[in-house]
Amino acid sequence: MRLATIRTNAGNRLVGVAGPADEPKFVDLNAADGELPRSLIELLAEDDGLGRAAAAFERGLAKGAFLAGELIAPIPRPGKVICIGLNYRDHAIESGAAIPSEPVCFAKFSSAVVGPRAPIVLPAVAHKVDYEAELVAVIGRRGKNVPERDARAYIAGYMNGNDVSARDWQVGRPGGQWLLGKTPDTFAPTGPWMVTADEVGDPHRLDIRLRLNGETLQESNTSEFIFRLDRLIAHVSQLITLEPGDILFTGTPSGVGTARKPPVYLRPGDTVEVEIEGLGVLANPVEAE
Repeated sequence: MRLATIRTNAGNRLVGVAGPADEPKFVDLNAADGELPRSLIELLAEDDGLGRAAAAFERGLAKGAFLAGELIAPIPRPGKVICIGLNYRDHAIESGAAIPSEPVCFAKFSSAVVGPRAPIVLPAVAHKVDYEAELVAVIGRRGKNVPERDARAYIAGYMNGNDVSARDWQVGRPGGQWLLGKTPDTFAPTGPWMVTADEVGDPHRLDIRLRLNGETLQESNTSEFIFRLDRLIAHVSQLITLEPGDILFTGTPSGVGTARKPPVYLRPGDTVEVEIEGLGVLANPVEAE
């Protein structure tokens, strides 16, 4: 099942997605279940929320109960945006970094999150803004000290993400400014929807690619993870309580702009597309501040 958030004249609404990815139809879940929450975070916080949503989707689809609206981020304001760095061996090598012995973790603010077709806005003070295609896991259950063997049960679904990064701030400032380099406004595009974990199957066998203005610059498979999702969730939850609707960026493969010769950075007028097998395409234009 694909679940999305759309902007309508009556406010944001949680919907099911039917039809092909390039011509989606948005199924009104509340037409079949008036008590269903209207946000994905609230849905995930409910016991069997996904089960109720699946039943409502089937009934709404049968009734032809569709809504018109504009796709925004599936979770517009997640409680936590947790990110993993250097989780593909080839990316660590191209970055000149040692292969990590445990997950490298950082975070973004929820204000960085935008959805499909929303612009990535280049700050006037950032001149080396890079792209990073990433698989994003959506947490579906509250958990602390989650055992590695149980970790996958805490994932509700998956979506595309782009860990946009201002390299001249991340590594080019005194001491390295990872926070300011990673979390400017609009630097965490996600979407176009969340695909539930049961439909995705094994998240460690997904093709992942990024196109800049139609040219493929990143192409890999999540089988190349250094640390699988089970390890990531167990590792992070030793210190941080995971909550429904938190999102986890899982790292990017090789091919980032800063490692290219010459380097390739985002410019106004560009279009960036992240495509992950079975999850659709996340496309964002690039604008100047």
